[in-house]
Amino acid sequence: MAASRRRHATPGRISRVGRQAVPRPRVVMAVLLLLGLVCMMLLDGYLRAEIGDDQRVRTGASADSVPADVLEGGPILSFPGGTARTQSVPDKTIVLTFDDGPDPEWSGKVMDILDENDVPGTFFLVGSMVARYPDVVRRMVDEGNEVGVHTFTHVDLSYQSEARVKREIAQTQLALAGAAGITTTLFRAPYSSKTDAIDDYSWPVYERLGAMGYTSVFIDTDSEDWQRPGVSKIVKWATPEDGEGASVLFHDAGGDRSETLAALPEYIEKMKAKGYTFTTVSGAQQQAGGDDDDTAAAAPTGPGQTGGTQGDPAQAAHREADTASLWEGRALLAAVRVAEWTVPGLATMLGVVGVAVLGRFGLMLLLARRHHRQRNRRRFSWGPEVTGPVSVIVPAYNEKECIAATLNSLAASTHPIEIVVVDDGSTDGTAEIAESLGLPNVRVIRQENAGKPAALNNGVRQARYDIVVMMDGDTVFEPDAVHQLVQPFADPGVGAVAGNAKVGNRSTMIGAWQHIEYVMGFNLDRRMYDLLRCMPTIPGAIGAFRRQAVLEAGGMSEDTLAEDTDITIALHRAGWRVVYAEHARAWTEAPSSLGQLWRQRYRWSYGTMQALWKHRRSVTDRGPSGRFGRVGMPLVVLFQIVTPVFAPLIDVFTVYAMVFVDFRASLLAWLAVLAVQLFCAAYAFRLDREKYRYLLMMPLQQLAYRQLMYLVLIHSCVTAATGGRLRWQKLKRTGEVGTPHVGAS
Repeated sequence: MAASRRRHATPGRISRVGRQAVPRPRVVMAVLLLLGLVCMMLLDGYLRAEIGDDQRVRTGASADSVPADVLEGGPILSFPGGTARTQSVPDKTIVLTFDDGPDPEWSGKVMDILDENDVPGTFFLVGSMVARYPDVVRRMVDEGNEVGVHTFTHVDLSYQSEARVKREIAQTQLALAGAAGITTTLFRAPYSSKTDAIDDYSWPVYERLGAMGYTSVFIDTDSEDWQRPGVSKIVKWATPEDGEGASVLFHDAGGDRSETLAALPEYIEKMKAKGYTFTTVSGAQQQAGGDDDDTAAAAPTGPGQTGGTQGDPAQAAHREADTASLWEGRALLAAVRVAEWTVPGLATMLGVVGVAVLGRFGLMLLLARRHHRQRNRRRFSWGPEVTGPVSVIVPAYNEKECIAATLNSLAASTHPIEIVVVDDGSTDGTAEIAESLGLPNVRVIRQENAGKPAALNNGVRQARYDIVVMMDGDTVFEPDAVHQLVQPFADPGVGAVAGNAKVGNRSTMIGAWQHIEYVMGFNLDRRMYDLLRCMPTIPGAIGAFRRQAVLEAGGMSEDTLAEDTDITIALHRAGWRVVYAEHARAWTEAPSSLGQLWRQRYRWSYGTMQALWKHRRSVTDRGPSGRFGRVGMPLVVLFQIVTPVFAPLIDVFTVYAMVFVDFRASLLAWLAVLAVQLFCAAYAFRLDREKYRYLLMMPLQQLAYRQLMYLVLIHSCVTAATGGRLRWQKLKRTGEVGTPHVGAS
């Protein structure tokens, strides 16, 4: 966009110490912020990655490797001395077990019932739920209940690798350590039932866990409360045969547990009336051990445990967490709290961004259609045809590849012009090439290298006519471009006109992506801003100004890196109208590499922020200045800064939803958004009479190019927030845009 740059400027992204490149703090900050966000989303997704109803129950699986005394034994399986032993719950004894908690609503109510009836419970907890609701776990332990591991993500361990099994257990233990300062030796596998359901797939898992010091707990009786069959059936199904002891399964999470809450008091009263007592798994083990020392299971020390008990026989399975596990657990809970706050907050932002993006598309389509119809009516006229000569200013710094094509295109202009080439200290013979062409009405003015704004100001001062056209040294005009561009000056209220910049080198993938962006974004935007009378930028590639208006505004300022945006806003504030001439077309050479594209857009983004900040007082001004400040500036901030900065959330959450929620639904949602964008792009191409074949590149543009633009804008925001400075960068030109693309598409 800019044709001349400060001579020795370099990109402000890294500083060099000796021969090593050291990233600047703002780059490190941006990378750390991105990594932190990704980690928080991965953690939140992992916490929510529960299998749910996918129970993966096998039918007909053999149990040849499972010892017969285990299949026929009691519900408490341990491995003292490496040998599998089972224990039964003593007669007239009930071990109340609850699966799938903790739950912030139901677990507390279950504990209220247990407390009222002076009955202990054994809760098998899902680690991800422990991490999210540590207060509930702390209450369980404090009130004398026993807790066990139910994996971290409620996954069927018989389908998992050995490493995954260890990770599921260890993470749950860390969560318990952080929540209540304890670990446990008790384990219950998700989707397990009685010991006779152990098969050749699950038995190796129990053996490994036994070797690690865990006691696996099964059931004798299932209340089947998860089916919500009604209170009477829950009570009936949970009742063992008369006199027999039982490990009974209820649930305190995983859905609506209102029937469980209603059945539990009735069940406890019924069993007490039959002479039953209630205990925990550890209590049942101790009672069974007292009756038969040979079958009693020792209380092994599990991972992360010091070996000390909690002092309560009913909690003998609990161990005090060691210092390392305690702090690791607390760190896990802290990370979970951050993730629990961050992800919903980002989801809310996503909703706002999504509404803003769709609103922008709708507004652009509506106003672009109105603009096209209004400006292309046969009776539409700005006033008497402007036929007087104008001055065309061409700032140039080392443009030897492009300057000849640029000047030759101007020489073919159908409108009378003078051409003022301001050579900004070029070292490649740009001025000599311009003079050697021998074109009429061409003046070459040499100056010391001072930057593009100084070159433009010099050209404005040297211009002979009241209307000046500004362009870049790498741009090619169509023959009628100048004539179309100056017609709005028939209206005395118009102070500047933005032309239609087109990408000339669109044969490459990067060029095609920029072509789509120019047609869809820049030109649809300009139609919208034109009707709203708050055009924020006249493109440096093609724009026209009243010479006196530019001089009264103080000329092209060096205060920002976006002198075109700066002067446009300044003209608005001075009361001039800025309009868009869609038929005034110029062809510019877009960056041909990702590195050059990054540098160009980085400068554009940062310069736009500088210009908006410079003119921030327009928000409280009156008249045309206030109109831009209260209409144009919010639109630019919303659509060109805020929305693009947060737009990556759409892609991030799409990936998040594909992995952790619903792949198909998420993919369809993404495709729907792409379809909306394709529709808008197709309409923009229709208005500009472009060929639709380039839209085939749009899906890939959304996956690659758009992400690059997001990173550029975020980098610019970080630079602005940290007070970084950015200088002009000279882009490498190839001269590919060599001839006017008259009517090309």
